[in-house]
Amino acid sequence: MPRILIIDDEKAIRHTLKEILEYESYQVDQAEDGPTGLDMLIRDKYDVVLCDIKMPKMDGIEVLERARIVAPNAAFIMVSAHGNVEMAVDATKKGAFDFLQKPPDLNRLLVTVRNALDRTKLTAETTKLATENKTLKKKLAKNSEMIGDSAALTAVRKAIEKVAPTDARVLITGPNGAGKEMVARQLHELSNRSSGPLIEVNCAAIPSELIESELFGHEKGSFTSAVKQRIGKFEQADGGTLFLDEIGDMSLSAQAKVLRALQESKITRVGGEKEISVNVRVLAATNKDLLQEIADRNFREDLYHRLSVILIQVPALNDRRDDIPALIEKFLKDIAADYGTKPKRIEDSALAYLQSLDWRGNIRELRNVVERLVIMSDDTISEADARAFAGK
Repeated sequence: MPRILIIDDEKAIRHTLKEILEYESYQVDQAEDGPTGLDMLIRDKYDVVLCDIKMPKMDGIEVLERARIVAPNAAFIMVSAHGNVEMAVDATKKGAFDFLQKPPDLNRLLVTVRNALDRTKLTAETTKLATENKTLKKKLAKNSEMIGDSAALTAVRKAIEKVAPTDARVLITGPNGAGKEMVARQLHELSNRSSGPLIEVNCAAIPSELIESELFGHEKGSFTSAVKQRIGKFEQADGGTLFLDEIGDMSLSAQAKVLRALQESKITRVGGEKEISVNVRVLAATNKDLLQEIADRNFREDLYHRLSVILIQVPALNDRRDDIPALIEKFLKDIAADYGTKPKRIEDSALAYLQSLDWRGNIRELRNVVERLVIMSDDTISEADARAFAGK
């Protein structure tokens, strides 16, 4: 139920407004002066405040100015029997939602309150979205953080720093689980397109007969299950970055359309005729040897050259073993945060043992092993725990 606070030194006015608003199913509280009203705004949350301007102790304009600090989301409707245009303009400049003459017209009062409540709701939703967006960005930044100081990883970082500010296309290669997605996110976050969307497509996870619809969209009725128009990933990424993961698994027909999109910066939806301009930076990744795929006629050579303006090779974890202790420490903290517990310690001998193992699954496999150790061990992860639960 919306909550409304009436701040007015005239008891009769307060009671009249309270009866009218309560009849409309609003929850209404009263304050006989400005200081009392401010105290109530500090203690409780109100959606709308009806505030008189001419009051003893503290006038309504001062209440409004102080309330902007203690209750910034409450919509203030100023009321006065002595109002004029200058007073209304001054109140609006200082953050008031509206200004009403005393005694207020009933219909005007109710419409203004409803509009103020809509504004308050919209403000709350906007604040929530902004908070969620900030949280998501922090999470994405956390997930794209590259941990380690090995020579191999340092070379990757330097390449990212040089390439990210440009619009050059980048082909990211490396084994599964090595962190190719992290490289793509870093390239986007450090680019001039960071305020735009980063749209990721796992080409290996989409059936070949659906990949074109996924990338370019489709028109209603273009095929049996096309019951409505669909916007493809290229259009969704307009003004930002499109990351084509596992592009080596893309069908030859889809490759041809991607090539055209890269050449002309235009796409056509499946079943459509209209050309749609798109402003997209394309990043691609693969765990396959694309040159061998070209030799086997599974991948277009012209598309390869379009995508590989810059090549970044992400090293396997076995090629950057020096980074394993730092990665484990990060995973211990991340897992503890996920579980709501304190991070567990790990013995040096356990770290040394884990460094000696063959990590064919790379960073993804290492994180899974660390989570298993967190679950199965006591407060400190010993070498015996590592040998028992590493699964090697």
